[in-house]
Amino acid sequence: MGNLDPHFAAGSQDRALADMVFNGLLRYQPGNAPKIEPDLAEQIPGFEMIGGQQVWTVKLRKGVLFHPGPQTAAYELTAEDVAFSLQKSARRVFCAYAGEYEGMTVVPVDRYTVRITVAKPASSIIFLPKLTNYAGGFIVSRRAVEIMGYDRFKRHPVGTGPFMFSQYTAGEKLVLKAHEGYFRGRPALDGIEFRFMPEIDRREAAIKAGELDVIMGSGEKGWPEKMAREPGITIDTHGVGEVATIYLNTRMKPLDDLRIRRAIAFALNRESFMDTMSKQFVGSVYSPVPEQFMPGGLTEAEAEQLHLTYDQDLVKARRLMADAGYPDGFTLDLVTSEKRLYRTYYAEMKRQLSEIGIDCRIAVETHSDMHRRIRRAPAPLVIYVAWRPNADAYLSQFFHSDAIVVSGAKPDTNFSHYDKVDQLIEAARLEIDPQRQTQLWLQAQIRILDDMAAYPIMYTKQCYARRTGVEYGHPLVSTMALYPQFTEKTRLHAKP
Repeated sequence: MGNLDPHFAAGSQDRALADMVFNGLLRYQPGNAPKIEPDLAEQIPGFEMIGGQQVWTVKLRKGVLFHPGPQTAAYELTAEDVAFSLQKSARRVFCAYAGEYEGMTVVPVDRYTVRITVAKPASSIIFLPKLTNYAGGFIVSRRAVEIMGYDRFKRHPVGTGPFMFSQYTAGEKLVLKAHEGYFRGRPALDGIEFRFMPEIDRREAAIKAGELDVIMGSGEKGWPEKMAREPGITIDTHGVGEVATIYLNTRMKPLDDLRIRRAIAFALNRESFMDTMSKQFVGSVYSPVPEQFMPGGLTEAEAEQLHLTYDQDLVKARRLMADAGYPDGFTLDLVTSEKRLYRTYYAEMKRQLSEIGIDCRIAVETHSDMHRRIRRAPAPLVIYVAWRPNADAYLSQFFHSDAIVVSGAKPDTNFSHYDKVDQLIEAARLEIDPQRQTQLWLQAQIRILDDMAAYPIMYTKQCYARRTGVEYGHPLVSTMALYPQFTEKTRLHAKP
């Protein structure tokens, strides 16, 4: 695991834990994101303008219980816990997504009512995802954090979800057990056990032997088809379509030279990247915001018209390298996750860039260590695979100057150290008219692509294999949690 605090959930394993142990005020409907429905809130809130400020009032469900913790008994969720959680999310030392929550004033009105005032008015498209079971929207136990202390809370999280933390053995397994007092009813399963097996061969052998019921699969060519032929095993593919993007550090030599960044782009080939995966799991993207999934992205035709597709052209790439003073190339020191998807992206990028004399020396780290390293020390290139709920989140977290890693006012995931589209991002965030808002998002991305601060590679869907005795309890179309989601309705039928 990376961090058991849900406000730092970044990797898929961390997101799965957060999804089962915690709730948000709102939630993405299980298996059917991005549709939003009430969770800890009684209903989806609206806003009113009071004294020139936008105010959202949230009414809480009554009778929602927190899990018992090592030093706290089970108790009822109140507005105090909600205010504490959202205030925690606004502080970067306590949340990886703090930039989304700053400028938000959260005040308990009474035991079951919270009033949220935002410094700058926002459309519901932008504001409501902040309250969902995603990123900083998870509600944690104030009592558990204050009595246990934050360091211990990170080792024993306490939430309101259908499953509660039991034990964790690093690198081996994590065990959750049913929350008997869950407000939607006791889960059908007695518990969940995570096994940590980075190697697909081990996971494959374990599910075939019946030792595991569900495994994270592989989009590698031929693997889904091979597993689908196994008796008693089903392959599931679902959204969201996570976008893989190469972020180029615009302030680190030699990439601070636009000619070098464009040379890198012209050396790359999207089709070659996609050829490393099974075709049913991938698709092309031509802007940081994927237009296939949300408003605000560039289509292939639009990118072509603006000459921003950067179709592979090795002659042009080598000429740009020579013009910038690097006819013989240079070396880049990079870091990747041990996960197959990341290693595949980095290996393919290394192969393609070697054609123009760029030697990528790639260190392999655990997934959580990779996330820490790329946030603590600037790197010349970072490949990052991510889904965000709307165009504002993509642009704010990856391209606003405040979000520059290490040095930004609110460091987040701006690995490009880019600072040329702040005004466009901020103007779009305040725009109420959807068409004008979309146009501002498009303008920002045209500038980003023209400056080659980022090269969008492709999107990938999720691939999981399960034994046919597993019934998730909901349709599986798309999930923000990046795994099929185990809820109180998930069942495991007796083996024949």
